Amino acid sequence: MTFATLGLIEPLLRALETLGYQTPTPVQAQAIPAVLAGRDLMAAAQTGTGKTAGFAVPLLQLLTLEGPKVAANSARALILCPTRELAEQVHASVAEYAQNLPLTTYAVYGGVSINPQMMKLRKGVDILVATPGRLIDLFRQNALKLNQLQTLVLDEADRMLDLGFSEELANIYRMLPKKRQTLLFSATFSDEIRLLAGQMLNDPLTIEVSPRNVAANTVKQWVVPVDKKRKAELFVHLMRKGRWKQVLVFAKTRNGVDALVDKLQGLGINADGIHGDKPQATRQRALDRFKSSDVQILVATDVAARGLDIEDLPLVVNFDLPIVAEDYIHRIGRTGRAGNTGEAISLVCADEVNMLSAIEMLTRQTLTRHMEQDFEPEHRVPDTDASGQVVKKPKKPKKPKSSGGGGKRNLGKWVDSGEVTPAEPSIKPVRKVPVFNTGPRKKK
Repeated sequence: MTFATLGLIEPLLRALETLGYQTPTPVQAQAIPAVLAGRDLMAAAQTGTGKTAGFAVPLLQLLTLEGPKVAANSARALILCPTRELAEQVHASVAEYAQNLPLTTYAVYGGVSINPQMMKLRKGVDILVATPGRLIDLFRQNALKLNQLQTLVLDEADRMLDLGFSEELANIYRMLPKKRQTLLFSATFSDEIRLLAGQMLNDPLTIEVSPRNVAANTVKQWVVPVDKKRKAELFVHLMRKGRWKQVLVFAKTRNGVDALVDKLQGLGINADGIHGDKPQATRQRALDRFKSSDVQILVATDVAARGLDIEDLPLVVNFDLPIVAEDYIHRIGRTGRAGNTGEAISLVCADEVNMLSAIEMLTRQTLTRHMEQDFEPEHRVPDTDASGQVVKKPKKPKKPKSSGGGGKRNLGKWVDSGEVTPAEPSIKPVRKVPVFNTGPRKKK
């Protein structure tokens, strides 16, 4: 199969050839004809398999061949993304695909001044890529009208719910024309997203080109048990031992990112970090320097789990496991992209065992453990498997107190030094699914 057999027009074929696209990926082969046919679509595929081209390429063709010229302060198609980084990445790809077409594209997001964005929208754009919050700001300031909208794309909608965008999605839904095409694309589809799709989409076609919530098989995954206080020391040891050249590291918190970057820089290691507290310009500069290999280690919170596309990134390290298991798939999906191989290493301490268990149950595989010499944890990480069970080590019987003496004695809880009671199960954040009021139904 070729892109020409999918019915694409010549300017798009030329652009894809220039970009080195030879044959459609499975998700592209199924999604492109469906989008061209005007179907609502719900497509799930592993990250790095070409989802962006799966919706952007046919969308560009539809806009080129159909509909009137875009009006002032309007957009003909809207692509919603959960983070600034993903919005930039998606817009860059759309602009590349549209290089031979008479269409305009633009990306808007928070963290930067809204005034230049308002000025840009005065002439209207054919495709607008946006984060939910900034889109609503522009709409409320009358800088954007959506009455001309033909197509809505939700990219990584599950992440939008994780980030608390449920109310924003409901507000955006009320702004949109009722007659439109809606496309949902993601690497993972939770039950909440499937409920959302049922409310937003009209008789959608469902595409799942790979098993649900399965990580790419091009990524070798393994776990190193370690005590929490020695994670940074272990990371530096593994980096020097493996002579790592370019590594994307995920930490759970903003403070954790800053602390690890400070430690690495103190050791003379070229490292930088990105998280939500940093200005957008600073985050973009760090990403650009990492892509160009000017920075060896990039430490990030989950703002970089999606939307960061680096050609042949060899290694991802989970310094901390993610709270939401689905984010693990997106994190490690930064490597092993487009058929390349990659490696994902997770440094896991005892109080992350329930997160590890949730990841293994989601991905339906038990991650291999490698114990690193001289870094064996004092606090044992209980065994886990893909069934979601945490295998607890049997407790030893309590020993009587050796000292004598009468009266009341509180022996407390005796625990052997080699035993650690597993942490309490982590509670996955409750994701609110927006409820869309579509009005009273007519009686048949």
